[in-house]
Amino acid sequence: MLISTRGEYGLRAMLVLAEEYSGGPLPLRVIADREHLSLQYLEHLFRDLRTHGLVKSFRGAKGGYKLAKSPEQITVGDVLWALEGTLAPMDCVAGEREVQCKHRDGCSTKFVWEKLKAAMDEVLDTTTLADILTGATEE
Repeated sequence: MLISTRGEYGLRAMLVLAEEYSGGPLPLRVIADREHLSLQYLEHLFRDLRTHGLVKSFRGAKGGYKLAKSPEQITVGDVLWALEGTLAPMDCVAGEREVQCKHRDGCSTKFVWEKLKAAMDEVLDTTTLADILTGATEE
């Protein structure tokens, strides 16, 4: 399973906002320049991040974006689920809809996918933006 560029770029952009959390709003072009990302692509990502309550937008000459909560309160999972949707390794453990699978009643591998999803969820739910920033400065 791979995280798409939506998740990767969105997380990188959120880390820029986390680094600048105590400052004012940051224009998307600053984030795009700093992370070498497309401004148009970031605009789409930030629309979804704003819809999910992870960022706030500010208009005007000193406008831009800020995190809606502190970096300690936003998990990697919050960001990835807002941008990627489910991160389940298989549809049968995504829990979003009924999956038609010929092995549904006697699947010998479903417990593996459930364990993998639970492990991923644990990491994503317990790792915050602040944790990443701290880890990045300790290396």
